[in-house]
Amino acid sequence: MEDLAGTDGIAVKVNLSKEKIEKINQVCNAYHNDPGELINVLHETQHEFGYLPAEVQDVIAHNLHLSVAHVYGVVTFYSFFSMIPKGEHPVSICTGTACYVRGAEMVLEEFKKELHVKVGETTPDGRFSINCLRCVGACGLAPVVLVGEKVYGRVSPDGVKAILEEYRK
Repeated sequence: MEDLAGTDGIAVKVNLSKEKIEKINQVCNAYHNDPGELINVLHETQHEFGYLPAEVQDVIAHNLHLSVAHVYGVVTFYSFFSMIPKGEHPVSICTGTACYVRGAEMVLEEFKKELHVKVGETTPDGRFSINCLRCVGACGLAPVVLVGEKVYGRVSPDGVKAILEEYRK
């Protein structure tokens, strides 16, 4: 547990290492601790840590002089942000209209069956997590699956095992 003191002179206790606090401070400083840059700060911080636990949100709120409730509200409003750790290989299935009409629900069911987890969960070994997205803007390739940032188009339930095998090696 570390003490965190801001420019306002208020000290708070945070259950993060000095290194993590320093990294968050660097991200916030890159945006001049501007409260209007909250979403950019959250994006970059999530990219760095993989998710945004409460302790990380506390440091961001402190640096940007925002209430923790405000930061939490933004994190929980946007589906891109996550408060739970994602797997090493996050699997995102598009469930937007085009993908849904072309069978995304069956593809999602196959991923859940193969990985033995529900949407929003991570496999016990930490390798995979499953999430749904509304639209990735690749409707011509529907149904679309992302593993990390790699896009797979025209995925069928039969293709799920092959996709997972690429990442199980």
